[in-house]
Amino acid sequence: MSQEQPRRPKEKQQGGNNKDPIKYGDVFQVSGELKEKPIAPGDAAMMQNVEVRVLGQPQTGGPADAMQLAAARNVSAGLVGQQDVTEIARREGVTVMETDVPGSRIVTEAVGGQVIGQFVQAVPVPKGVEGGDVHQTNITIGEALEAAGKTMGNRPLDQSDAVAIQAAEARATGVNGLTPGGIGAAAQAALAYNYSVPQDEDKVKLGDVLKDATTKLAADKVATREDAEGVMTAEMHYNPQMVMKADGVAASVTAAARINEKGVDMDAST
Repeated sequence: MSQEQPRRPKEKQQGGNNKDPIKYGDVFQVSGELKEKPIAPGDAAMMQNVEVRVLGQPQTGGPADAMQLAAARNVSAGLVGQQDVTEIARREGVTVMETDVPGSRIVTEAVGGQVIGQFVQAVPVPKGVEGGDVHQTNITIGEALEAAGKTMGNRPLDQSDAVAIQAAEARATGVNGLTPGGIGAAAQAALAYNYSVPQDEDKVKLGDVLKDATTKLAADKVATREDAEGVMTAEMHYNPQMVMKADGVAASVTAAARINEKGVDMDAST
């Protein structure tokens, strides 16, 4: 398992006493409102409960562990209450999502829609597969788009999704601008349609556009960190919160790039 580790909480001191609570921005790479919010015990409990429900067990050394440590320090310093829950976590929730990609599964954990942790789980090789071993195949941008569509595609496509898809297509094909009949053009058409439809249930969903993305791209390539940064910049620019969506295109391409960069080895005994 490859884990994107949260930063270890640091004590904040002034004159020998803890004056400020440990905030999300002290531990995780987040922005906006969440960055300045103290980590509360209720937040940590919510994340651990979701980890157990989705993954079957808490993740040692993962976001929930980091949240629990920070929350415990905040409580012991008298800066938050034992039963406190951060308003943004109560309002927007905490999530743990699984995205299947070739040879592995990406787990993304988020608070208030912002990613606070991502790690990769090996998918065991089924019995009877010749050789018993399989090595990680590099994940392409098209495969990352398909994974996002399968796992996160049940919401209406919006402008930040459309521009992220266009950026991903440009990175995959090496061609700037819309490709006639391409996936970026389909995303733009879906966006225009969605603007004209008042009810969310009638709008084109992200998964509708990203289905079979690899066959819709004129060319494809292995996802890299530079590709992920380009897609992330495009998505964030058109997101009112100016953050990368936990359930968006950029998150999927970023996760694919991390897998490719780490060169995760998969083994049937893992």
